[in-house]
Amino acid sequence: MQGHRSLLDSDKANLERVNFMIVDDNLMSLDIIASSISSFGVRNIIKCGSAREARTVLQKTTIDYLITDAEMPEEDGYSLIRWIRREGSEANRQVPIVLVTGHTRQSKVLLGRDCGAHFTVAKPLTPKVLLERIFWVARSSRGFVDCEAYCGPDRRFKRLGPPFGTDGRRAEDANGALGGPVEANLSQDEIDSFMKPAKVAL
Repeated sequence: MQGHRSLLDSDKANLERVNFMIVDDNLMSLDIIASSISSFGVRNIIKCGSAREARTVLQKTTIDYLITDAEMPEEDGYSLIRWIRREGSEANRQVPIVLVTGHTRQSKVLLGRDCGAHFTVAKPLTPKVLLERIFWVARSSRGFVDCEAYCGPDRRFKRLGPPFGTDGRRAEDANGALGGPVEANLSQDEIDSFMKPAKVAL
């Protein structure tokens, strides 16, 4: 990714000089995530308590990885990600993003995917799951799509239909209608099934 430091040095992970940003309005959660990634050897961590604060920092600072909470007052993580992908600085446009949420209904997971997140991770967040997702994104060969309808990592992994609330671009696209808040939360494995690659005929 142009403008970003590689998370990998040959076949070994190298996180010491990687610039991480964490965005969460809950200060305890912010500190827990920061402590977790510090234990991975990360030295450069920017902590932001709101999407507004993150926007201000991102306009003048290049980061290599972003972890953001989904549900925040004033502006949520979904909106922040869309801004980064569409209107943020060119240096941060393709930054890897992990979305953290306590609400893992299918519609929310797909919303995270469709706004441009690389991964959605369920709370409570464990260091093991977080490290696995960081490495998965670093080793991934996913392309980056920048078009009128969508800007973010290539979503063409499975036939899950068009983004919620939009018309399909292919005749065989599934119906985009999703259930309401009565849906059951998905497990982390189920969440991952929406984000990990699977070969399809396009």
